[in-house]
Amino acid sequence: MRTLKMLMSLSLAGMSVPLFAGHAEDNWPEPIKAYRTGQLLFDRLEITRTENDENLIVWDMLAWYGGDRNRIYFKSEGENRSDDGEPTELESVELLASRLIAPFWEIQGGAGTRGSVASGAERENYLVFSLFGMAPYRFEMDNSITVNEDGDIAASIEAEYDIRLSQVSYLQPRLEVEAALTDAEEYDRPSGFNNVRVGLRYRYELSREFAPYIGVYWSRALSDKAEQIRAQGGDESEIGVVVGVRMWF
Repeated sequence: MRTLKMLMSLSLAGMSVPLFAGHAEDNWPEPIKAYRTGQLLFDRLEITRTENDENLIVWDMLAWYGGDRNRIYFKSEGENRSDDGEPTELESVELLASRLIAPFWEIQGGAGTRGSVASGAERENYLVFSLFGMAPYRFEMDNSITVNEDGDIAASIEAEYDIRLSQVSYLQPRLEVEAALTDAEEYDRPSGFNNVRVGLRYRYELSREFAPYIGVYWSRALSDKAEQIRAQGGDESEIGVVVGVRMWF
């Protein structure tokens, strides 16, 4: 009998909960306060040795600041070939506003420049629109379309994937594809697919923030771009080994 009374009491208590539950006021504060933070990431900071015995210093970095949905990004990629007498070449320097549009995906827009850092050099200024994030199966993607001052349109795709070998070591395949939708003779960029680069890096985390790596890459110019390089006496393909570090703050 005592057990029956206890069960009835619990049932009545459970039924009464919805009577006292209600919708929170619209002007109540969020249970978790919005906050802003940031990060500086050097995804690649490496020394490259090519098959032609050339040495390059390469960087690929980004910095961001903001909240969960809205952020400001600064991105930069470039290289310097040692002992060739040429100045550092900026592949891209971009300032972007970013908005989260889906889990793991951001749409970005802003302005950028690329070209030589030599004084007096004419650099290419452009607007850029990007889809940045993580595809299914954890592929990290950065897809961009740029439009320069002359209306020339170019596109690029970058994809990386971390294969976990242990708690602290990873194997990372990497793919880059560059294309142009219009001819940009001033910048030696014919329409069509211009370049593809495939790389493989082994990374070991000494800490979460600091991970040295070694790797290899293969790069090749395509179609009209390859013909253009051959006409100038250059090589349309390149193989190299890299030693570098990935670090973030």
